[in-house]
This record gives sequence, C-alpha cells and structure tokens, in this order.
Amino acid sequence: MTAVQLNPDFIVADEHSLRSLFAPTHDLAVQKCLKSLGKHAQDFIRRSPFLCIGSQGADGKADVSPRGDPPGFVTILDERTLAIPDRPGNNRLDTLSNIVANPTVGLLFVIPGFEDTLRVNGQATLTRDPALLESMAVAGRAPKLAIVVSISEVFLHCAKAFRRSRLWSAEHFQDRAAMPSLIKMILDDTTGAPDDKDEMRKMDEGLEEDYRQSMY
Repeated sequence: MTAVQLNPDFIVADEHSLRSLFAPTHDLAVQKCLKSLGKHAQDFIRRSPFLCIGSQGADGKADVSPRGDPPGFVTILDERTLAIPDRPGNNRLDTLSNIVANPTVGLLFVIPGFEDTLRVNGQATLTRDPALLESMAVAGRAPKLAIVVSISEVFLHCAKAFRRSRLWSAEHFQDRAAMPSLIKMILDDTTGAPDDKDEMRKMDEGLEEDYRQSMY
C-alpha cells in the first residue's frame, strides 16, 4: 500500500483556522463543563462497568486503554477524586508508565444500553495504599495499584456518536467469526501463526484458560 501524502493546501494547522470551519460553541455546551462530580455524574460512574483512559508519555506518545469490571468498580473518593483499580493485564504498563511521566489523563465512562457518555479529565497519581486496594478486591484479590484521578473537568457527552455507530443495536452486531481469533491475528503479524488447525485451536483454548485464571 502506497503511503498517503496530504495536500498541504488543506491542512488545518491553527485554532483560528479550525474554529472558522464551525459555528460558535453553544452556551450550554460550555456551561455543562464542571469542576466536580454532581449527583448525575456520580450516579453515572456507579452504574458504569467500562471506561477508556487516555494518557500521554513524556515523549508525546498517546495511548487509550480500556478498563472494565462490575458496575461501580471506580470508587468515588470525594466530589473531585476517583480511584480506578489496575487489574492484571499484559504488563506493557502503557497507561501506568505514561502517568508516571505525565499525569494528565482523560476518562470516558460507558454504560451498556446508554447512548450518552461521561467525560472526566484530570491529573492521575498511582498509589499502593493497602486500605484503598483492599476495598477494591474482587474474588479475594486486591489490585497491585490504583489510579487516583484528581478531577479538573467533568461533563456529560451527547449520544450522536453512539447513534451513528448503532453500537447497542443487536441487528448491527457483527459476527466475531468473520475475523480470526485474537491470538492468531497477533501471531500473523509477528512470528507467524501455525498452519495446523489443531495447534491453533489449542492456542486459542490456552488464551481462554489464561482469561479464566488471571482476570483478577
């Protein structure tokens, strides 16, 4: 595939040029941005089993990572502070390393069936506080770390993206079998997946067993 070269005549490179393309921000869109968690934001977080956290390292390299658990897994410590448990993963530590270098994070909370989302921006700190971690234990296993976010901005986000994507519409769900398994795709892109179907099946089963053993 040939690399794309953008026409420099059409690149938007400054905020004035950007804003000239759009109508002014609606007053309510500005006013809805709060500095602490109101009643509805707290209720949204307690109902949410899933969020994405955006972070950026010292080198400017950005990352977005999913986090999920039973509803209410994010602890509301106070109106301006949240705590997110760090469950076992692949140990790349992308988000955690970024936070150590640059504490600014953005969170997007999602509730299944809700087309609205909640956005939270702030500064993150990693903690090993035993009392906090124990309060986040699942199946008797506490996380090694928690991400504590000091909130600078919080606001509800409209439903347009979810409605355009029809994310929760069952008739638009795609068949997972239309693409290879996760481990096969990774192997195809790296060392190469085995041609033997039985060997590949065993690898897929091994991944499922790993999920069962290392969720918490």
